[in-house]
Parts: sequence; structure tokens; C-alpha cells
Amino acid sequence: MRCARSLEQQERRFALALLVPALAVLVLTTTAPLVYLGWNSLHRIDLGMPWLSGFAGVDNFAKMGSDPRFWNSLALTAIYTASTVVLQVIVGLSLALLVLQIPKGQGLLRIAAILPIVLAPVVVGLFWRTLVLAPDVGLVDMVTRALGLGSHNWLGDPQLALISVIAIHTWQWTPFAFLVLLATLSTLPPDVYEAARLDRAGAWQRFRHLTLPLIRPAIVMVVILRTMTALSAFAAIFAATGGGPGSATEILNLYAYRTSFSELNLGYGAALAIVLMSITLVISYFMFRLRRRRA
Repeated sequence: MRCARSLEQQERRFALALLVPALAVLVLTTTAPLVYLGWNSLHRIDLGMPWLSGFAGVDNFAKMGSDPRFWNSLALTAIYTASTVVLQVIVGLSLALLVLQIPKGQGLLRIAAILPIVLAPVVVGLFWRTLVLAPDVGLVDMVTRALGLGSHNWLGDPQLALISVIAIHTWQWTPFAFLVLLATLSTLPPDVYEAARLDRAGAWQRFRHLTLPLIRPAIVMVVILRTMTALSAFAAIFAATGGGPGSATEILNLYAYRTSFSELNLGYGAALAIVLMSITLVISYFMFRLRRRRA
């Protein structure tokens, strides 16, 4: 009995010895920076005017209420996130339903779908900026000129820049929604659809009353993951537009970056980052609660 207890204690010590280094690295790389970020958000740290530095309390957060640039970036973040997530789900589901009707070659299509996902966001942004959306020589511009629609500065026009970055994000991450929904559709029971056909249910009725309810958990999970990614988007937009022209594509993440590292106002930039993190956590919390209720 004592031998068994001694062996159990040794196993626990060994497991703890394996866990402690990994836990320490995790704390140092995640928790410690977050604590430091929160501490900076409570201070006035402006490297352009270092003599004004000091404890600010909630002044950085109160300043956002009268900051039109903050509200503009928050609105752009909402538009960007909602548009990209909705487009990814709709396009991904449409492609999954289409590919499901193809008996052969699905493996090659899945491999091709993975390619945009594995590319670094910076590479994606530069690819679209130099080859797809470049004026005169870009692929999109060549198509619009061929159709008689003229040439456009897709990333330099304030009215087109936001649409362009939405297209970039949608192109890169729609394959994720496509692969998840295709895998879910492949597992649906065929006998249910056969019974619906015998009852003379049309294609739309089968899709509305059978397919959508059966794949709803997968759709909700895709929405949650893609929303968190869209809220924290940075690299692709930064590489494509840098947040410009002006502030046309300056979502909250880019505003926090510009404030911190271009304008050197680290305290206010940290407060913006804290607000963005809080928004992401709150939205994720309510989405997970919604998923549990429906499950």
C-alpha cells in the first residue's frame, strides 16, 4: 500500500516537474504582457512629451468618449468584422454545397482551399496590393477595364479601400469556413434527405428545414472563430493600406498600433488595446453562451 502511494506521489511530482516550465513560459509570454499592458493603460506615457508622463488613472479611457477617431475606428471594426464573417459563412457554405455535388476531385479542391490559409497575412496583403488591386496592372483593374468599367485606385480611394480590405480578408479565410462546413455536410445522414424527397420536399425546403438546423453548431463555431480573428486583424490591412488612405481602413487594432508606435503615445495606445481586448472577450462570451443554449 505504501509502495503504491509512494509511486503515485512520484508520478505527481514528475507531472508537476513537466508542467511548471511550460506554465512559467505561458505566464511570461501571455499573462505578464497583459498585466504590463493594463498598467500602461493607467499611465500617461507620451514619448513626444515625456515631461507630462505620470499616473493618469482612467483618463485614457475617458478620453475615448470625445475622440472622434476612436469612434470612427470602432465603427470600421464593426463593419469590417460583420461583413467579413457574413461573407465567409455565405460563400463558404455555397462552395461546400457545390463541391459536395462533385463525386471526384474533392481531395484536390480541399488542398487548393488550404493554400490561402497557410499564407502569412502580410504576404496576403502584399500579394493583393501588388498583383491583384494595383492600378493599371492589377488583375482586378485589368478585368474592370476589359468590361468597360475603367481603372480604379482600389486601395488609394477612401470609398473603395474598406471594400478592398474586406475582400482580402474574405479571400484568405473563406476556405476555413468552406472546409469546416464541407466536413460537416459530409457527415449528415442521407436517409433523412431520402425521406424528405419521398415526402416531395423541394431543394429549398430540404436546405431550410434539414441542412441548416443540422449544421447550425458548425456555423456558430465558424462565426465565433472568424469573429475573433476579424476583431484582431492587423497584418494584412497594414501591408495593403497601412490603415489609409487617411483613416479609411483604420480599424481599432490599427488605431492602437498607430497611436503607440507612430504617434508614440504608449499610454493611450495601451488603453485602446485594452478596450479592443475587452470587446473581443465580451463578444466571444456571449457567442459561446448562445452556442450552448442552442446545443
